Amino acid sequence: MYSPVVKSIKEAYRNGEEDEALKPLVAVDGQGRPVGRIQEGDSVVFYDIRGEREVELTRSLTEKNFPHFPVKENLNIRMATMIEYHSSLNVKVAFPPEEVVQGTLPEVLSRASLGVLKVAESEKAVHIGYFMNGKREKPFPGEDRIIIPSPPGISSYTQKPQMSAAQVSREIAAQLKNPDYSLIIANLANVDVVGHSENKSAVLQAVQSVDKELGKIVEECRKEGITLVVTADHGTVEEWRYPDGTINTGHTKNPVPFILADFSSGEKERREIRKKGELSDVAPTILHLLGVESPPEMKGQSLLPDSFSEPCPKVLLLILDGWGLREASQGNLIKEGKTPSFEKLWSRFPHASLQASGEAVGMPADTVGNSEAGHLHLGAGRRILLDRVKIDKAVQDGSFFSNPAFIWAMDSCLQNQKALHLLGIVSHYSSHGTIRHLFALLQMAQKRGMENVFIHSLIGRRGEKPESGANYISKIEKKCRELSLGQVVTVMGRYWALDREENWDRVKKAYQALVYGKGTLFKLGGEKT
Repeated sequence: MYSPVVKSIKEAYRNGEEDEALKPLVAVDGQGRPVGRIQEGDSVVFYDIRGEREVELTRSLTEKNFPHFPVKENLNIRMATMIEYHSSLNVKVAFPPEEVVQGTLPEVLSRASLGVLKVAESEKAVHIGYFMNGKREKPFPGEDRIIIPSPPGISSYTQKPQMSAAQVSREIAAQLKNPDYSLIIANLANVDVVGHSENKSAVLQAVQSVDKELGKIVEECRKEGITLVVTADHGTVEEWRYPDGTINTGHTKNPVPFILADFSSGEKERREIRKKGELSDVAPTILHLLGVESPPEMKGQSLLPDSFSEPCPKVLLLILDGWGLREASQGNLIKEGKTPSFEKLWSRFPHASLQASGEAVGMPADTVGNSEAGHLHLGAGRRILLDRVKIDKAVQDGSFFSNPAFIWAMDSCLQNQKALHLLGIVSHYSSHGTIRHLFALLQMAQKRGMENVFIHSLIGRRGEKPESGANYISKIEKKCRELSLGQVVTVMGRYWALDREENWDRVKKAYQALVYGKGTLFKLGGEKT
């Protein structure tokens, strides 16, 4: 028998809603009053671990004089975040950055007084900026960025699968002649962004849009004598279906391509390179091409032979976001799409396959890649242990349960008779977090004698089976019964809460559900109202 909240989720499914954009569901009591809202003086633990999509909602809950929509005055909550989402936020960070990632590709070129230009549409701005610079917020000296807005005013990029790829490629072409830059880094976002949908036609259009722009970029590089390196950060739609036929909207474990098309001095299609590697080998390869020595921090290995000693005057590193390699055709939308530009490049120029998942990108073995880890490793040139692994180890060795930020949030509730709110993604394995960290927080709250604990769940089926959100909420409610602690009082699709492009209307909807109880109501212990 389903609980009231699970019944409400399943009813939303029947009405055509899906996990990613599920409109907020809000718990009420027998009199129809919202239950478990975030109130003045309460504590909130936002347990997501990726960060760039969590900033806007965190700002709305914590920032004084928040300007983007009306918020409750004097909310004055105590908020802890699992990791540092942004250094400016008024929160306590449970697992702060242990070190600044030194010696990244942009930093090395900056030290060598070689200019770097980054070009992407806004959906991937944070990846080529923050993550590729080793989680540094500011550009390095000599580093410029051109960010092209992703298509505005649409609820899903499936409505415009070509996104802003044509504008990105035009900007690349315009900048290839610019003598200020020795390296141009560009990202074509379509395959990853649209690939998280179940719209096959849109995904195929996204693949073909990227291939079309790739062809244009190749010809511009040939005309200008530019060395072109093509790679990706992780796979997605090359394995768009699970073996049982259901759609896989998430990332994959497959390798990604690396192609070296050197047009810098005549035709060099047959230049030899190593055939296999990992993402951390890209940065030292770029430095090798430019004749710049890799720093000691870069443990990755150049894919070029040691005998290569002809520095290229300019390199374009083109990231086909989400473009994975997989031989099988079943469920492979890259193979199903028309990709003559990629196929010609792959067949004619030296190429390699790069590991872009699991331990190769600092994550647990046999786990899928993601854009954060991919761009981080493309820039760092070495394996970086990701936050998820550090937090998992803290749970295993018990140090998680004595974390000062969590203790601060929980003990202030006990001292002031306030409620604890646990907010975050609900998934077995999402790049933004895991249900296991929520369970660890619930266990800690129980050990510290908490009573009023409310859970606000964000769902979304990237990489999950259809209608998985309802199953995860059932698992949370089961854990709450086992611990005799905690109550699910809000459920919403991650679309509303995890924005990163200042779609403040979405964030407002999430905020109003969490604080004011606005949404579709379900009655605790009774039927949906």
